[in-house]
Amino acid sequence: MLIQNNSKLVIIGDSISDFERARPVGEGLFGAIGKSYIGLIDAFLKMIYPQSRIRVVNMGTSGDTIRDIKNRWGTDVLDLNPDWVAILIGINDIWRQFDSPLITESHVYNDEYEKTLSNLVENTIPKVKGLILMTPFFMELNQKDPMRAKMDEYGVIVKKIAKKNHLICIDLQAAFDSYLQYYNSSSITWDRVHPDTVGHMIIARAFLNSVEFDWNKM
Repeated sequence: MLIQNNSKLVIIGDSISDFERARPVGEGLFGAIGKSYIGLIDAFLKMIYPQSRIRVVNMGTSGDTIRDIKNRWGTDVLDLNPDWVAILIGINDIWRQFDSPLITESHVYNDEYEKTLSNLVENTIPKVKGLILMTPFFMELNQKDPMRAKMDEYGVIVKKIAKKNHLICIDLQAAFDSYLQYYNSSSITWDRVHPDTVGHMIIARAFLNSVEFDWNKM
């Protein structure tokens, strides 16, 4: 597996990552890591690779955009001294353009999103052993749906930054699209954004696959 023994993995994002994690740091006993895909990743790593002693920390915050991530990057990522960092951000950057169309100051458009994410990535690479980017997603197969179309644009940005910096990039939109060939999105989400346990498992599996998790060890 790509994540080395005794590594600390910090995952930062919005409500998809947050899901009731503890404050100030989402780590510890009694569900402190939260109920998202991050808790599933942590459980699989501990169960299948107990000897690796990989430490997983949830630093998701509901409602965050890339602006918010930038503002707390020092305290919520770098100050935790991670070996690996994973980022899932962008859904709110896009969503505010649709659910709050008149509050334009809350909108994060393509150029700002790309510039901010790119700067965070490039400044962090020298400080960690590995950095993983995940594309934002919208659980809607119709690519002509306005929000799905915009989400795809931001996904392209994430892939572009990952390719430029030779990083692992997880295409979560593709992962959900595969599932939605068989089930309507209403079976795993009420708003096409926040997943249930099945949806979080889709994210967790895609993440673990990207770091070469050995499912045959189960």
